[in-house]
Amino acid sequence: MQDHAASVAATGSGTELLGSALTHVVQETGASVAMLYLLPRDDTTLHLAVLSGVPGQLAAPWTRVPLSAPIPVADAVRLRCLIWLGSQEELARRYPRPALVLPYQFALGAAPIRTGATDRGGLVLLWPGSHSPELTPEEREAVVRGCHGIGMLLQQAESSGYPILSGAQPHVLPPPEPPTPGPAEARVIAEFVRRLPGGSCALSIEGRVVFLDDAAADLLGTRAEDIRGTLPWESLPWLDNPAVEDHYRAAVIGRQRTSFTVLRPPDRWLSFHLFPSSTGISVRIVPTARPGPQDVPAPSLPNDSVAPSRATALYHLMHLAATLTEAVGTQDVIALAGDQLMPAFRIQTLVLMTSVEGRLRIDGRRGTHPALMDRFDGAPLTSPTPAAHVLMTGIPDFYSTFSELERAYPAAGLRNAVEACAFLPLIVSGRPVGSLVLAYDRPHPFEPEERALLTSIAGLLAQALDRARLYDSKDRLAHSLQAHLLPHSLPRIPGLDVAARYLPSTRGMGIGGDFYDLIRLDDTTAAAAIGDVQGHNENAAALMGQVRTAVHASAGAPPDEVLARTNRLLTDLDPGLFTSCLYIHLDLARHTACLATAGHPAPLMRQPDGQTDVLKLPPGLLLGIDPASRYPTAEVPLPPGAALALYTDGLVEAPGVDFDDAAAELAAHFALALDQDMESVAGALVRYAKRATPGTDDIALLLINALLTDG
Repeated sequence: MQDHAASVAATGSGTELLGSALTHVVQETGASVAMLYLLPRDDTTLHLAVLSGVPGQLAAPWTRVPLSAPIPVADAVRLRCLIWLGSQEELARRYPRPALVLPYQFALGAAPIRTGATDRGGLVLLWPGSHSPELTPEEREAVVRGCHGIGMLLQQAESSGYPILSGAQPHVLPPPEPPTPGPAEARVIAEFVRRLPGGSCALSIEGRVVFLDDAAADLLGTRAEDIRGTLPWESLPWLDNPAVEDHYRAAVIGRQRTSFTVLRPPDRWLSFHLFPSSTGISVRIVPTARPGPQDVPAPSLPNDSVAPSRATALYHLMHLAATLTEAVGTQDVIALAGDQLMPAFRIQTLVLMTSVEGRLRIDGRRGTHPALMDRFDGAPLTSPTPAAHVLMTGIPDFYSTFSELERAYPAAGLRNAVEACAFLPLIVSGRPVGSLVLAYDRPHPFEPEERALLTSIAGLLAQALDRARLYDSKDRLAHSLQAHLLPHSLPRIPGLDVAARYLPSTRGMGIGGDFYDLIRLDDTTAAAAIGDVQGHNENAAALMGQVRTAVHASAGAPPDEVLARTNRLLTDLDPGLFTSCLYIHLDLARHTACLATAGHPAPLMRQPDGQTDVLKLPPGLLLGIDPASRYPTAEVPLPPGAALALYTDGLVEAPGVDFDDAAAELAAHFALALDQDMESVAGALVRYAKRATPGTDDIALLLINALLTDG
């Protein structure tokens, strides 16, 4: 393998080595589409390396996926678990962004690729829409086994000195070769095709015409040689319709049979029937007297439906997504939603409600019945109303007629104002924050794909609304507080190499309760502190400033006394928030560190030989609980060349990951940077944290290295 890897390294990225492994996974699982991502070392972005089952252009939006992105594969890698989405509606509810671009019927699984404690990438598999909503145990085992095998392949390549790297573009595996018929069989097949009514056409997976019989060419009004090798919606102007390409995508991605009717100018209607497989798409073209005859399967969103066609809906949705990025405040979001969605989906009334202190609050409304939900403004979330129920459960409700709504909520009181209604949860990061009410003045059958589209809309609006509310908070507070809460710079202390980082959570106002400090006491002593105030709001930030000031004022006293004084101050203030804190007294002449903790994660100690461990400290109660709390101290050697890493839990804490395991992994990363200066180490640890726990919490980090000389 080393010789092969060496040869590949000289000519390409080496991703072709993964092709056979990915093909084996597809065969074992029965998946129709596979996407293999690699995660380069010290990177926070997944790179699409190998693709199977669809052409490269269909995967273009997902060639680079940040670990913080609300995408299944990013969650699978970050949370180190298998993500399963058994239907398109479930995808829309949990991941609205990809559901907007892929409004097709399929099942999806995403799994991490790891070896030991090393994250190496992720695997995405798609099954046809006919797949069961549940993943079978055999399929799950095949996915896990396949990820393990790919991980071992990546590890072996890396160990050989030729790691497999993703290229500028993903390596697209060719579709399987169909069996080659013998001469006699070929004649029978040709005669069989000629006997079929209408015309026959074959498309490659890329959508290009690879076969066209004379009957099909006559129906299309072209010559076979003129269209062969082209994309039909590009070579035939009258097929240049987004809906045509959309049906092709539905066939390729969902592996579902689909049909549509198109007018060939001036007056000839043709019905197209697409039959996909792993090798391409067979197309039957049949003339029809009028659009949508009874004997021709209609598109999933037919022209006479009250819902817009899929292509039209996607156009409006993508346009909405683009315009929402410019929304500044809540009212901007509501206005843009009304302008874009109401005409596109023939909605008469739109009401947006959020949760404030356990009650419903109307943030905005548009349409013919603006007072539709006024009676529920201020109602408790426990009230028997559809908007409250959707907000509390996170599950959308659709009522095609008023009688359905009345049976579910007899006391809703919406008579004479609505004939059909959709109540959609506004969900941000898995938590419902509000409800979107869409009302119609006539009965409205909500078809499955329209339900998924509307659910995606709600998810998109929820994210835009959340951004708008965060913007308002930042505008009021962030600029005025942040500059006063943390040190502008760290003091220069002879004998120490120090570095610090503070990263606010990507959710929130950019301010929070994490703090750190380094204090020069005299020529041979210094103090270091790090802490975390409960919460992520202006109250937490203000209390953080008070705690930091109290610690700074007491610095120089023994660590137990510093924490005890700060604790008494907090209990006197009674802020209703608890605070963790770690305080260290550094004696550079004696090469020792004396530590005390108030419920804060213990620091990492790296010895001069690189041995790195989590220090064992006697526990101490969080600040602000008991005024009589005592904080026992521990003294440890700090010889020249040793280093300490002080951090808040945002650096290691992630859902589903054991805290001790995460701290041990952080220690391993700290140990690897033995010969680097502290600024470089701080940058490397923060990059690691952004990969492991991207944007989930504030991060504060303070590194202290005792130099090899006292000067």
